[in-house]
Amino acid sequence: MSTLLIRHADLLVTMDDDRRKIPDGGVYIVDNVIEKVGVTRELPASADKIIDARGKIVLPGLINTHHHLYQTLTRAIPSAQNADLFHWLKTLYTIWAKMDGEAVYVSALVGLSEMMLSGATTVADHLYIFPNGVKLEDEIWAARELGVRFHPTRGSMSLGESKGGLPPDSVVEEEEEILKDTQRVIEQFHEAERYGMVRIAVAPCSPFSVTPELMKEAAALARSYGVRLHTHLAETKDEEEFCIEKFGKRPVAYVESLGWLGSDVWFAHGVHINDEEIALLAETGTGIAHCPGSNMRLASGIAPVRKYIDAGVPVGLAVDGSASNDSGHLLAEARLAMLLQRVEGNPAGLTAEEAIWLATRGSARILGRDDIGHIAPGMAADIIAYDLERLEYAGCLHDPLAALTFCTSQNVSFSVINGKTVIENGEFVNFDPAPVIRRHNEIARKLVN
Repeated sequence: MSTLLIRHADLLVTMDDDRRKIPDGGVYIVDNVIEKVGVTRELPASADKIIDARGKIVLPGLINTHHHLYQTLTRAIPSAQNADLFHWLKTLYTIWAKMDGEAVYVSALVGLSEMMLSGATTVADHLYIFPNGVKLEDEIWAARELGVRFHPTRGSMSLGESKGGLPPDSVVEEEEEILKDTQRVIEQFHEAERYGMVRIAVAPCSPFSVTPELMKEAAALARSYGVRLHTHLAETKDEEEFCIEKFGKRPVAYVESLGWLGSDVWFAHGVHINDEEIALLAETGTGIAHCPGSNMRLASGIAPVRKYIDAGVPVGLAVDGSASNDSGHLLAEARLAMLLQRVEGNPAGLTAEEAIWLATRGSARILGRDDIGHIAPGMAADIIAYDLERLEYAGCLHDPLAALTFCTSQNVSFSVINGKTVIENGEFVNFDPAPVIRRHNEIARKLVN
């Protein structure tokens, strides 16, 4: 048994059901589980390891619900900088088709470490392209090496251009092979037990890149194993027009006809959704991963997050891919989410606390987790802290939680994941990013050239 004590935080933000905020707060951890939470003087005075959190705000680890880690290799590609989603994809498909297993592994190390420094302790990723022997475990190994909690989704594309889909035929797979490999990774890697570090989900890419038959088969497979379902949906007007033309239905009605609504389903984006569809998502408990940075970058629109929250739709936060956001900073994404909901005229469209709630409790809910997302006894020991005694937060100490989203987004001071300290004093404990960055840039240059 090992113990860890975090004490004397200027403010401990629990994000529990009562949304408690504890001045001079602390957390006592045994192995990988939180045992006690409260004012420092009420906690044990000693532990195997003690972290003094004076001058810091302590929170539950942030949770990212949608990403494409391999896209760190194609950030800011000139020919895709000013394109909408469909033209952006058409530009990048042929570059991604040249990736191999090393490219996916190294890009995952880069993307995940960037996320961890920003405050993420859990990351969901959507890998849907598998050229040149790429396998889902290429990124699972990276997550295990870094010690981050990981929700990789086995994505897929089967509807190539020759069959009326968007992707070129060179990057699609046969549906029988997709289902077979999806079953393999669930059986080999999914950790269903409480505090599991790897959870697999089934994730056909989008309505314009897979067939209705694959969507149905994927749902049946996922539910036979008790794992979750994920896909892109209602991201752009182009997608809406595609679904109406090809399937005779708007995107939500289309996926409903395939059995793709329910509390075990979450969609990325959900930008172009009407009031009737919002009510349906709320009724069925279907989740939305909100990706404000990517939606702005690709001019996709503004997701109706305020309406989602008010209607009871489960909503989490996500950075989306690093070639449509070009950043993997989850705290910065919470800031964007807060600001973007205010653009249409409501200065309280999303509050600072609601933005952090989406990145913790909201995200945990749509990933189907009741063991992460807040600080309380019995929860996984995933805890982060930001240093408040820095230039960017000067003058904001009367509301440290609001400072995180109103002010310039910072990296964490420390991060504890599953009871282990992975970042301390703003630096990784057992990982050196420098050689990985060098190799990553070599691979990126080769792919693009």
